[in-house]
Amino acid sequence: MVTPAITLNNGVEIPQLGFGVFQIPPADTKAATLTAFEVGYRHIDTAEMYGNEKEVGQAVAESGLPRDEVFITSKLNNSFHAYDDALRATDQTLADLGVDAVDLFLIHWPLPDVGDYVETWRALEKIHADGKARAIGVSNFQQAHLQRLFDETDIVPAVNQIEVHPYLSQNPLREFNSEHGIATEAWSPIAQGDVLDDPVLGKIASEKGRSVAQVTLRWHIQRGDIVFPKSVTRSRVEENFALFDFELSPEDVAAIEGLNKDKRRGPDPDTFNWVPES
Repeated sequence: MVTPAITLNNGVEIPQLGFGVFQIPPADTKAATLTAFEVGYRHIDTAEMYGNEKEVGQAVAESGLPRDEVFITSKLNNSFHAYDDALRATDQTLADLGVDAVDLFLIHWPLPDVGDYVETWRALEKIHADGKARAIGVSNFQQAHLQRLFDETDIVPAVNQIEVHPYLSQNPLREFNSEHGIATEAWSPIAQGDVLDDPVLGKIASEKGRSVAQVTLRWHIQRGDIVFPKSVTRSRVEENFALFDFELSPEDVAAIEGLNKDKRRGPDPDTFNWVPES
């Protein structure tokens, strides 16, 4: 089946459900990505930081799928925020992936105390103008970070990829994104497994005859998030794809919304300033 697509603010269409390769070792990435393609995924989310772009590129090449049928997202590593460094790093990403352009390229973290992410964003604007990314966006940006981009640069990000799950619903930031035409992508959509034992989600899953993971991912889909679960297990990859033949009721959605604890599994973007050693 073809998954629903969301139209980004520059007209590019992105599949709402994708396959993430975060924490998949390079040695396992090609096989896992090929499995995802076999199941039906056409959106792959990788990053320079993950160290597996080459293997994603190999899977794309070996899949036999036309390039325009696979949506590829990657992200700029934290050590390449300087303007010229960002340009060089993007060229390396394209070489590693074996493509002329990615569909979406993101600043991975704002790193507010390390460098000027506005300068980094101007580099992404150049990358977009040069045709090396069909759309550009950010990841882990808070409202204040986004507002600086609105005030000081020309292109509004197409996407803000942020941590979102039932224990961190992020509704104020999601609403801010929406008000400015920015699509929200949800990373860690099941809180790295923290929600799988939740009794509220378990009750809804039992009533629907579905897994807790499916219910959680369906919640993301119905609220308009772009989501990309990851797994190296084929049965789980298939399960995570089977989200479009059932719906959550308004009461189900309200119950899940009520689970919010503003509890992060990952770093706080306002204080996270980690840069990998070169």
